[in-house]
Amino acid sequence: MNRLIDFDLRESREMLEAFLETPDTVPSIEEAASICIEAIGSGHKILSCGNGGSMCDASHFAEELTGRYRGHRRSFPAIAINDPAYLTCTCNDYSYEDAFSRFVSGVGCPGDVLLAISTSGKSANVLKAAREAHAAGMKVVALTGPAGNPLSTLADVAVCTPPAPHSDRIQELHIKVIHILIHAIEEALG
Repeated sequence: MNRLIDFDLRESREMLEAFLETPDTVPSIEEAASICIEAIGSGHKILSCGNGGSMCDASHFAEELTGRYRGHRRSFPAIAINDPAYLTCTCNDYSYEDAFSRFVSGVGCPGDVLLAISTSGKSANVLKAAREAHAAGMKVVALTGPAGNPLSTLADVAVCTPPAPHSDRIQELHIKVIHILIHAIEEALG
């Protein structure tokens, strides 16, 4: 057990170090934060989506913005596309691929932002949501795996991780980026 724990912690550290050494990491996070700050500062909102663990991250992002992160401040407008009744209705009546795009179509407005999260960058429902967001006049911020995947090319800005042996390492980097985005929004607008 000791060996497993040591291995996992070291592998996580190596992924973070590789992420930090990637030249696009800091500029892309800074651009993503600026897009979110501009949207909220202009009276717009951020929608967030993802599948599985990425949905949990999308929910965490929205609840920290509407609730509280590090300090007392006003609530910021953010909605995770995670309502079970909505999702099962849409997937049943349309398809799983339409799960997020229908919500973006109904709720998204010009000037809003979609935070699209996909470790592979290939999730069909996240890609369709990103296309719908652009059609609605929204910007798309993507958190994804290695650059060059379909989501990274669709996004206005993509924060891409280095290659990883498993998706959990990518998710660990995504949650760090999510916390940085929330912190930056709080500092700028709180």
